[in-house]
Amino acid sequence: MGETTLLGTWVRRFLLEHLIGERNLARNTQRSYRDTLCQLIPFVSSQLHKPVDRLAMLDVSAQIVREFLSWVETSRGCGIATRNQRLAAIHALARFVGEHSPEHIEWCTQVRCIPYKKTTHAVVAYLDLPEVDALLASPDQRTALGRRDYALLLFLYNSGARADEAAQLTISDVDFPSSSVSILGKGSKRRQCPLWPDTILELQRLAGTRQPQERVFLNRCGQPLTRFGIHAIVERHALKTQVAIPSLKAKRVSPHSLRHSTATHLLRAGADINTVRAWLGHASLDTTNVYAETDLETKAQALAKCDITSGHKTTRRWANDPELMAFLRSL
Repeated sequence: MGETTLLGTWVRRFLLEHLIGERNLARNTQRSYRDTLCQLIPFVSSQLHKPVDRLAMLDVSAQIVREFLSWVETSRGCGIATRNQRLAAIHALARFVGEHSPEHIEWCTQVRCIPYKKTTHAVVAYLDLPEVDALLASPDQRTALGRRDYALLLFLYNSGARADEAAQLTISDVDFPSSSVSILGKGSKRRQCPLWPDTILELQRLAGTRQPQERVFLNRCGQPLTRFGIHAIVERHALKTQVAIPSLKAKRVSPHSLRHSTATHLLRAGADINTVRAWLGHASLDTTNVYAETDLETKAQALAKCDITSGHKTTRRWANDPELMAFLRSL
């Protein structure tokens, strides 16, 4: 069996040459594609009863890919979104092989014709201002860890940063004189975000006299927080806040829901959609439009501005009109 027909050869080139060398994709995307192949290759090997090192590229047929996707849903209990994510990685591999090997074009076409499964989009979860205030009040700022947690929560809400972006933040990324921060986002793209004076003050306290190249957010052992550690901190304080704010029990509070909250509150404050897109580092405006579509208060404000009355003004607010509110909730 020639080297160019072996699955292992193409997988190595795809992961090292394409994802890193050519595309320079984000680390999380690289890991997602790698994890897909770590599941796919043993599955194909077991189905065909062939050793992993003897699998050919053509062994990963369109039919066996469909069986793999069904296995992801049924045996592993994953949702449709995860299934589609796995398929996206396989599509990318097939496209790469097809572009570099003419004899595999027919196989590439068959694999890339496997469709994504349609799924409903979950409603974007965000926190209302009282809920954000309660979450920010949760850390005990009399302790070092409490001050760190407060600074982290405040930074996440102020900047709309993803958990991984906050974990990678260095002291040199924060421009203290101009009250702004440079965030390294997806695709190694940087964006500038303004910071409130309170956020700058908390980050200054956290940085202290440490070196500029050090990470801003550290764990109790002095090591950089990971994105998983940041998730744990947010979830811990959300659980603590549920006692005072019962509405949080119905919401899954995470760094990403704080990011959603930032976008929603920016829109409510009158920021245009392009400003929000740049603030969050979205590549496409379509991603940002989700926030405008799901925010009930913004819809209600737009409706109130175009309200046609019967010749007389009313002083009743839209929020106090039960019929109007019932209609808005049905949208």
